[in-house]
Amino acid sequence: MTEGNGHRSPATAGPDLSADYLGLRLRSPVVASCSPLTGDLASLRALDLAGVGAVVLPSLFEEQLEHEAEELDRYLGLGSDVNPEATFGYAPVLDDYNQGSVQYLKLIRDAKATLEAPVISSLNGSTRGGWTEYARMLADAGSDAIELNLYQVAADPNRTGRSIEDETLALVASVSGACDVPVAVKLSPYWSGLAHFAGRLVDAGAAGLVLFNRFYQPDIDLETLSVGPRLVLSTSDELRLPLRWMAILHGRVAASLAATSGVHDSADVLKVLLAGANVAMTTSALLRHGPEHVRVLVDGVRDWMVEREYTSVEQLTGSVSQINVGDPAAFERANYIDTLTRYASTFLH
Repeated sequence: MTEGNGHRSPATAGPDLSADYLGLRLRSPVVASCSPLTGDLASLRALDLAGVGAVVLPSLFEEQLEHEAEELDRYLGLGSDVNPEATFGYAPVLDDYNQGSVQYLKLIRDAKATLEAPVISSLNGSTRGGWTEYARMLADAGSDAIELNLYQVAADPNRTGRSIEDETLALVASVSGACDVPVAVKLSPYWSGLAHFAGRLVDAGAAGLVLFNRFYQPDIDLETLSVGPRLVLSTSDELRLPLRWMAILHGRVAASLAATSGVHDSADVLKVLLAGANVAMTTSALLRHGPEHVRVLVDGVRDWMVEREYTSVEQLTGSVSQINVGDPAAFERANYIDTLTRYASTFLH
């Protein structure tokens, strides 16, 4: 049954797929996480047409910004010690100087002018540095939110976990206080006392938590004896770690939750939503299948909801979280023991 304008009437309309994330109303719970696809305007348009809920632009790295500042200082200083006009405001022409942040700000503005989906910028770093300035720039360029990507390996044996936590909290407070858009923090799974630390991050100003950051691990080349990164795309098997922590944190922290790492098909999206995530972020699946895969994910979620008579994403979100299931220990150590017992029983028989 359709109305005169060709739209389905409310009686036959499908379930409400919209999701709330960082105070933003998204048309679907599927978010394109940062990747080469989100750094290109053409692929951003394709993601938008496929129904993506939001896009996270590629990260602007702390090392890039530091290098950019050093290069700017170098260019500005060229010839200043020999040019007699240097003390009167001399500056060299910077036509050959390409600022990475300038291009990034242009990408934000172009994306905002083109896409229906909200645009989330990403900052990747671990020290306070000039993050407040850059966060403000991203917000002023039109970002709907900022994802602070805390890519840090605690490799210094002289640093305590508490000191690293305190430094991180100061960074989050600095960035979230510098701009008027919500800030999400993308974490690794390696923090001790993760549930407690998550609460401290929210207290420091984080409006959302993205679980989990997937480190690119180094590998050793046996021919050259050199060490270098090895990029391996994720699989659905990696979903179980964020799934567990979504379930544990849902209802216990006053922040939006985003699941990432291992989201490849609509079943993965549904699992993290049921566990308590507000949105499911995906990267590897989109790199494998292209932007159109978003439509496959969204349609799969819709079909499952129709079959089980769910009326909205909000209705199913967190319904299988730890605070809502009959056996809360299933998400903790008892699950480990039960798994080993079941496997041993199967193997012995």
